[in-house]
Amino acid sequence: MSQTPSPISQRIEANLDFDKRLFFLILVILFLLVRYVTNDLILQSIPGYDKLESEGSFMVFHIFNALNYVWTPFALLWKFTATAFVIWLGAFAFGYKAPFVRLWQFVLVAEFIFIIPELIKMLVYIKPSDSVTFQEIRDYYPLSLFSMVNPESVATKYHYPLRAINLFELIYVVFLIFGFHTVSRRTLSESTFVILFSYVLMFLLWLLFYILVYK
Repeated sequence: MSQTPSPISQRIEANLDFDKRLFFLILVILFLLVRYVTNDLILQSIPGYDKLESEGSFMVFHIFNALNYVWTPFALLWKFTATAFVIWLGAFAFGYKAPFVRLWQFVLVAEFIFIIPELIKMLVYIKPSDSVTFQEIRDYYPLSLFSMVNPESVATKYHYPLRAINLFELIYVVFLIFGFHTVSRRTLSESTFVILFSYVLMFLLWLLFYILVYK
């Protein structure tokens, strides 16, 4: 067990010494802005968009998107809490102590990683060609397993799992390992085992559950 903060954890704590409430507000705004632009691009890629929009045919889409924007901060809060709780339980199972609030704060900061793929998606399709369909924009996820296969050759129930397994998720896991190392003052090897048998295990079980119940 690492009784004192390691040089790595000291640097991490120094870099993350800021107001987490303000960070959460900025994170929500960034997600909303990027998703708003991306959703608008998806709608505009639908053939006859201008005519359908003038006829009010997209009213349902606009209502659904508006509800999604309202739900975004609550969805993020739920994700942070669930993830921190799973890691906290994993630490408890290994007999380690970790402050839940500090775990929650690290999970909050780590979420910034997932802004990057959404931003890449927005930039890739900021000026889509006429051949691009709204389905392509909606399903695009950079640096994921899904981006390496032909969607038409893969059953629909595997689309989400293949998108969920991506480079950014891997980076997120690494950040969680360093976060747990910093919070609990356990060694990096111990922290790796905790994250693998808590967050990563639950993540894979969730994907398996999704595949099994998909209809």
